[in-house]
Amino acid sequence: MSTKERPTLGGTRIKTRKRNIAIPLDPSSFADAIVQIYLDHAGDLELTAKSIEASDLDFSRYGDTFFEVVFTGGRNQPGTTKPEDGERQPYAVLNCEATRPSILPYVLYIQKIIRRRPFLIKNLENVMRRLLQSLELFDADDRKKLAIFTTLALSQKLSGLPPETVFAALLNDSLVAKGTVLGFCTETFKEFLLENSLDDLISLLKRAKMEDRLVELFPMQKRTPEAFAEHFRKEGLGVLVEYHDKKVFDVKLKELRTSLADQISANADMGEVIETVKSRRKESLLPDVDVVRTVWDALMDAVQWSGKNQQQNVNLALRQVKTWGSLLGEVCTSAKLEMELMYKIQVHCYEDAKLMKLFPEMVRALYDQDVLAEDTILTWFRKGANPKGRQIFAKSLEPFVQWLEEAEEEE
Repeated sequence: MSTKERPTLGGTRIKTRKRNIAIPLDPSSFADAIVQIYLDHAGDLELTAKSIEASDLDFSRYGDTFFEVVFTGGRNQPGTTKPEDGERQPYAVLNCEATRPSILPYVLYIQKIIRRRPFLIKNLENVMRRLLQSLELFDADDRKKLAIFTTLALSQKLSGLPPETVFAALLNDSLVAKGTVLGFCTETFKEFLLENSLDDLISLLKRAKMEDRLVELFPMQKRTPEAFAEHFRKEGLGVLVEYHDKKVFDVKLKELRTSLADQISANADMGEVIETVKSRRKESLLPDVDVVRTVWDALMDAVQWSGKNQQQNVNLALRQVKTWGSLLGEVCTSAKLEMELMYKIQVHCYEDAKLMKLFPEMVRALYDQDVLAEDTILTWFRKGANPKGRQIFAKSLEPFVQWLEEAEEEE
């Protein structure tokens, strides 16, 4: 074996790589520093915010700890709401009174902090999620404080706090089963509606993807329309019950429309289609007026429109009305419903350019099938209330009306 030394690169300086020295994680010291700022300013949130903004504390690492101090006054033991050893401050969200004037300053204070450090929104979400998933560990007074804070935070659009984060945390099977979630959400809805409209609440629920899932707030055995209505009416939230009922009706009407359109497109037996309407109307307690409108929409949905051939489209639509007129006759069982059908046809023809000239033809076809009575047509002609295209349609219907009036005089 050779004893020669291995060659080296002459004149080259060998550098050794320095290791990055990790700063030890010390949330206790961070929490103590935040607590001291609160104590120094005796809970004055304006001064506290200024001192926090001017500090060099590592919020990117200890954001969750910061919000634990904001909500509970100090650090919490992991996975619980119990306080961790260390300094605590009494000026926290859960230490104030359960009133809107007491809690709103904390919402505005957090908003100010987050504007300076936007990345903290994720830490706020983390801490709120843990608090909401621990609702059963709080007493009724603290749950109300959290409900008020949640309401005000969402009302103030707290620097991007997504409502889906809040509601996703609440849909915990254990909390739902115990009724804790329903109680919390009920309190939140009541607080929200004190200074916001129902439309605002619905918009919030849509953003939270909860608009169609309100029944999931109830324990499994109480997820019925009756239990839903009873609970929210008792809590003074009848407007929410009315909205939910309408949503349920809209879903059922949509299902009816789709089902009828499919049957009509497949040229199903008239008796079978009529039975579908009757059974669904009875099962779902659908209003007669909405059924009339839905049947008309289904008829038009089932027309196989031919694209650019205008005359062919007109012929197809008119043939549809003549073929399925008796179906409309089954649901138009009163003068009021006949008038609703006329208004529905009027609006449909007005909004669909290819059907504008077809209005009198459709009315005549339904008169011939005894779906629309003479009195209904004359009433619409003389004092119809819907203005959409009324002058145009009344003019086009005038020859038929004259014929009806002449026939009436001869009798």
